[in-house]
Amino acid sequence: MRQYIIDAFSDRVFSGNPAAVCVMDNWISDELMLNITKENNLSETAFAVKKGEAGYFLRWFTPGGEVDLCGHATLGTAFVIMNYYEQELKEICFDTLSGELIVKRKNNLYEMDFPKYKLTEVDITDKITEAIGCKPIKAFMGRDLLCIFDNENIVKNLAPDLEKVKNLDGLLLQVSAPGSEYDCVSRSFAPKLNILEDPVCGSGHCHIIPFWAEQLGKNELTAYQASGRGGTLYCRLAGDRVIIAGKACLYAISDINI
Repeated sequence: MRQYIIDAFSDRVFSGNPAAVCVMDNWISDELMLNITKENNLSETAFAVKKGEAGYFLRWFTPGGEVDLCGHATLGTAFVIMNYYEQELKEICFDTLSGELIVKRKNNLYEMDFPKYKLTEVDITDKITEAIGCKPIKAFMGRDLLCIFDNENIVKNLAPDLEKVKNLDGLLLQVSAPGSEYDCVSRSFAPKLNILEDPVCGSGHCHIIPFWAEQLGKNELTAYQASGRGGTLYCRLAGDRVIIAGKACLYAISDINI
């Protein structure tokens, strides 16, 4: 089976967020998809199957199991299909656990239409502060726990206790602050999914962008994920949707022997 490794949210290799992508004729078992994902040991492996003439089914797996939404692996899958399978496509509709997701190719950007998460403000507990190693100024719960800081350097220098992060509510821990060069900066931690730090988290920005759009009074934002690899996301809040665009590049093509 052919597999592609795509660095998403970047235009050069060794940056952005690497995702493995398998475009298949038919589904393989969930167990095999999870084993492939564990073998890859990337934050996400995406599996896509053609859906008639209307688009593709798409599923995402982390080494810890299947997830309901993943931005960088969706971007990576669209890049693979549009560049190696159906080069004439300018738009793809993916059928996913989060409903239909549309990806449009606009020059060298791949624009994704995602649902935004509803955020509920929560108390900043000692448990949260101890896990992060620094007290946020605000905290919100969606799918993930989003913690807000007032200085980007705090976010860049955080070294959370990931064993304690496992005991926090929410699937991932998202931390964010206003940026000097970008509208916002963030980092994403997912120890519950066997991912220490996600280099660039698209679904995390379905929490981050709604917050900063309201705070900054603007719907178009440029976000930077301040991980070791780094990545840039061009975002727009559109009602109950978050439009996230990014670049992508090919790192590797390989054949899986299974």
